[in-house]
Amino acid sequence: MSVAKARRTQLLSTYGVGSLFPSETTSYMIAGIHEWKPREGDTISEPRLARSLGVSELKSPPAGSKNKRDVPVIRFPITQVCPSCRRIDSLVRLSGDPAKARCTCEKRTELSPFRLVIACTRGHIDEFPYFRWLHKGQDSGSDHTMHLRARGRTSSLADLELTCTCGVEPRSLDGSAGPKALAEFGTCAGHRPWLGPDATQPCDEIPRAVQRGASNVWLPAVRSAISIPPYSQALAKFVTRNWASLEDPDAVSQALLQSLARHSRRFTAKEIETEVERRRGEQLDDLLTEAALRKQEYRALLEGREQDGLDDDFVCVERDVPVDFEHIISDVRKVTRLREVRALYGFTRLADETGEENLCDLSPEKTFWLPAVEVIGEGIFVSFHRNELERWAGTTFAAERWAMFTAASGGTSPWEDLPGVSGLIGVALHTFAHLIIDQLALTAGYPAASLRERLYVDEAMAGFLIYTASSDSAGSLGGVASQAEPDSFGPALQEGLTRLSWCSADPVCIESRGSGSDALNLSACHACVLLPETSCELGNRYLDRALLFGTPEDGHEDHGLFSDVLFAG
Repeated sequence: MSVAKARRTQLLSTYGVGSLFPSETTSYMIAGIHEWKPREGDTISEPRLARSLGVSELKSPPAGSKNKRDVPVIRFPITQVCPSCRRIDSLVRLSGDPAKARCTCEKRTELSPFRLVIACTRGHIDEFPYFRWLHKGQDSGSDHTMHLRARGRTSSLADLELTCTCGVEPRSLDGSAGPKALAEFGTCAGHRPWLGPDATQPCDEIPRAVQRGASNVWLPAVRSAISIPPYSQALAKFVTRNWASLEDPDAVSQALLQSLARHSRRFTAKEIETEVERRRGEQLDDLLTEAALRKQEYRALLEGREQDGLDDDFVCVERDVPVDFEHIISDVRKVTRLREVRALYGFTRLADETGEENLCDLSPEKTFWLPAVEVIGEGIFVSFHRNELERWAGTTFAAERWAMFTAASGGTSPWEDLPGVSGLIGVALHTFAHLIIDQLALTAGYPAASLRERLYVDEAMAGFLIYTASSDSAGSLGGVASQAEPDSFGPALQEGLTRLSWCSADPVCIESRGSGSDALNLSACHACVLLPETSCELGNRYLDRALLFGTPEDGHEDHGLFSDVLFAG
């Protein structure tokens, strides 16, 4: 049997713990990290992110040899279908051997996993109740050999028909994926197979049937951090690599420090000792929050950092603000090198709300580590005059748009814990970040899916970082950072504003009162500011193009945040 393969980044973004991994004619589920071998994975140095997640280490998923299985899996779903005889049953009953996936029929055909599974919003997942679906409300005999017949007209569920030798009327799977289609079968059984066969939880949710390969069967909860000084410097990385021998204060001696200094060939024992003491002091502090991580990064990006050595992970230099944008944009930074670390700390199913009840654990008990990957890239950082943004947010037009947005979204916002003006500013800057990514995909030569945004918005911050998010060679070719030069950035902004001020879906787009997922956008569609899902950290939500350009109705064309720049150009 061939070994199923996945890239390391996919084990966080696509095929992480609890997800379904398709492999040729079968399907597996990635087991919890308590079954992994963390010692075989490389340690990823990012103390800030590790502290924010309450672990001591971040480890990359192990990469193994051809015949070595480093990431454990379980077979899921167990319900199988024989393509030849069309019987549907559990793997053991069809094959007679749980280690083999071949039917006992005369053709010995390889079994295929059933198309449907059931899941609930609390993350539990189970086999589809195909027996009860067929037999509900019908009197049946005692002989139950079930078949799944395909009528062959289409590939829809309506053309898949269940039959049984007990004599009940055949029934198609049409309607089985409805929100309340399984309500009469009772509440969720609370199964968590990725944690073990006995890892169940009480659950009062009504499960729903979903396609095994649907994108909402597994939604990752990933937290990321940009490496900033001093963590991005060579000394901090050297101490991190040797932290196992330096963590215990009683075990650290001058002899050990001298030995490490000789081994490094560039740091003194005193420098190493100072860094160790700083690291210990941080560990005594409170747990870092997502907001605290962003504030530290925002401050580091504004302060900038020249390159000290070839192994620096953070190089950020100041560039002039384009003349036409000086009244709005306060700073532009050319980030020629940055390092982002992304860690998986849980997942959800059916909905990407990562509340405490919906977030699924990666292991039965809390572990000292979490899986993570690192990406080296480049980017452009832009910050804005907060007082100018607040002045504009106080205009009648901006207030009316915000009232429309909150009415459509029910008050839901990533910035709902902040004053309303911060939410309005956040939507405007988020939309502007999408405009820049769309323009950089043309001027910098990168595909939009290789670019990513990182928003910095609260009662004091106002800015964003646009950077390469690809883990391959497309991530650090210099094309994005080179666009930060004033003679390139200014014309690019002007062209992007001019191009996206009109949408091919207008007037429908500009007059929208609620669009996109859960009506969390106003004027935004795939013909203007929506991006590939990998580029937007808010899932293509909380966007409104009208905030940037105004609206043609009631003479509001010049009331957008960038209307004066657009008309001046």
